[in-house]
Order: sequence, then C-alpha cells, then structure tokens
Amino acid sequence: MDLRPDRRRFLSLLGCSAAAFPLMTPMSFAALPTDNRLVVVILRGAMDGLDALQPYGDPALAALRPGFAIGPAAGALDLTGFHALHPGLGDLMPLWRAGQLGFAQAVSTPYRGKRSHFDGQDILEAGTAGEVPPMTGRDGWLNRLLPLLPDAHGRTAFAVGREEMLILRGAADHASWAPDASLDMAPATADLLLHSYHDDPLFLAAAEEALDLAGLTTNAEGNQTDALFAFTAAQLRADARIAALSLGGWDTHRGQDNQITRGLRALSEGLLRLKTDLGPDWDRTLVLTMTEFGRTAFENGTRGTDHGTGGTMILAGGALRGGKVWGDWPGLSEAALLDRRDLMPTGDVRAYAAWAMHGLFGTDRAALSSLVFPGLDMGSDPGLFA
Repeated sequence: MDLRPDRRRFLSLLGCSAAAFPLMTPMSFAALPTDNRLVVVILRGAMDGLDALQPYGDPALAALRPGFAIGPAAGALDLTGFHALHPGLGDLMPLWRAGQLGFAQAVSTPYRGKRSHFDGQDILEAGTAGEVPPMTGRDGWLNRLLPLLPDAHGRTAFAVGREEMLILRGAADHASWAPDASLDMAPATADLLLHSYHDDPLFLAAAEEALDLAGLTTNAEGNQTDALFAFTAAQLRADARIAALSLGGWDTHRGQDNQITRGLRALSEGLLRLKTDLGPDWDRTLVLTMTEFGRTAFENGTRGTDHGTGGTMILAGGALRGGKVWGDWPGLSEAALLDRRDLMPTGDVRAYAAWAMHGLFGTDRAALSSLVFPGLDMGSDPGLFA
C-alpha cells in the first residue's frame, strides 16, 4: 500500500502559490495610482518601547529596571548619546546611519486607564479619540482614508488572512481572501510528510514552506515573518500602495529579555526583507510600526513588565528623513510618570500617521483631522520626509 499523501490534494489544500504566504497572519492591502507606499505594522501585545529604544541617558531607567541590560555598556547600540538601540534591532543600524530609520518616543493612542489589549488594539485601529468603538458600524482609519485618495479602482483595497483587521474595516470597497483550509497535523505527521517527499525537491520545498508557515517546524516563527514581509513586498511592487499587517508575541510579563529579543530580531529581519525585495521602490516607502500601548516603566518580579501607557513607534523606509528620535521626553522620575507607573505620553500615534499620509499621498490636513482621525489635533509637522 502506498501511504504517501496525495500530492495534488495536499497542494490544493494549501493553495500552494505565492498567495498562500500569509496562512497564519492577517494582512491587508490597498492599490493606488501613486508611486509612494505606506506600510503599517501593528505589534500586538504591547511592545516595550523603553527596551526597544532605551533612554539610557535618563538615570532613572537603570534604577527602575535593575535586572535589565541597559545602554551601550550592556550591549545596546548608541544612537544619540541619550538613546540606545536594543541589540535585537542591531541589524537595522545601517538604516539609522542612512537616515532610513527613526523613532517617535513617549507616544500613545488616547486610550487611558484600563490597559486592555483588546480595547487598546480596537482604539489603535479605529483611530478614535479614546472610547472603545461600538461593535456595530465600527471602521478603521485606513478604510476612512481610501475614499480621499484619487482615482481609486476595483482593487483599491483587499484583506488577506482569517482574522479581520479593524484598521481596514469599513464602507470603502475592498476585497478579502483567506485560505480555504488550515494545515492542522501532529508533529509526527509533519515528519512523515517531509520524509515522503525527501526525494522530490519540488514537492519537498512546497511542503517545508507550508509547514513553516503553519508553525509546525522549529524555524516557523522566523519563516512566518519573512514570508509575510516577502508577500507584502510582492504586492507593493505590483499595484498595491498601502499594506497593513500585524505581528503578535509582544506581551512580555515574564522573562522579557529573551522574548523581546526574538520579536525584535524577527521584526528587523522582516524590515530588511521588505527593503531588499522592494528594490528601488524602497526609496518611496514609509513603514509605521505601532503598538496598542507601552509597558510599565519599572520591571516586575518575574523579570518582565506589565501593561502601561506611553510607548515607542518605529519608523523606517527610504522615503523617511530619519536618523532621529522625535517627540518630547517627559522623564522617568516618579513625579513624571503617569499614575506613578507608566511613561507619560507626550505625543499621539495618530498624529504621526496623519502626517505620514499627508506627506505620501497629499491628503488634506482638514480631512485627516476630521474624517480619518475625528477630532485629532495634528500639531506641527514633525518633518518625517526629506
């Protein structure tokens, strides 16, 4: 009896094509008649911005986090003489030196107090002024942007992945795609599958890729992120001009050092993959990386941090005038902290997103502050573009 799985059936279940890249991660895209490109990356779980971008020049940081490795003396890479880059993002240093990487410090959405991941993410993607949007009729700020862009057509926007992203939900026309079937098998079955295809390079490669994307191999986490950014780049090289995607795993209550290092390395590799695959189009691309809220200024008893408020945005791309840290620093003294526990926000993530869309697409400021982000005070131009 031939116990090998039927190859045609296996490949049909996977969709086995470039379109099957995002089997496990939600993404959305918009196609626009412009050469500029915007990528929004949501880091779900609340990335610790005080660890990714370490304000080691504030002496309170080391006192609040005595168990953390902080600053250049502990292996972080100096950026400004006050800020250092976490080693997990070290491969991005050439982008910093080239002015293609920057950070917005002490930022948040208007969400305050309750620190719920679900509510925080809903507010981040809805772009609202602080109240959790109602279930009925809720939409996202990227969806509200689309009708303001000229010459939209049938492929103006489409979503990829099983989990709907609120950031693109709304009345603007868009298509959606999700794989027809998930790949769900025991590790032993996965091993049998790879063994059965051992002598067939074509099908072996397809099987390995599918298992990686489904999280069934030891390289799955990195390969998922790599495939996600590779797929994004492929769409942006074609007619997509806006992409939104999310990466999970940033809720670092315990053993933060190892967990955040893995996440930052995966993010770094993804951004570099995007740059490589976009080629010349990277010069017309801006990436906004944001999270639902920051984390506590002090470490907890399990070498981690808890849900906080003020955080950090990571900005990248050839269109960026980077090599900078934007935003006012509030300080980390007890009196300066919000509720004596969190970094005090001095900037709004929505304002940076609004200025990005104004610079990339020429979207009217009045429309951005009333329709895309109702009630937003954009403030002064931070100067994101050369």
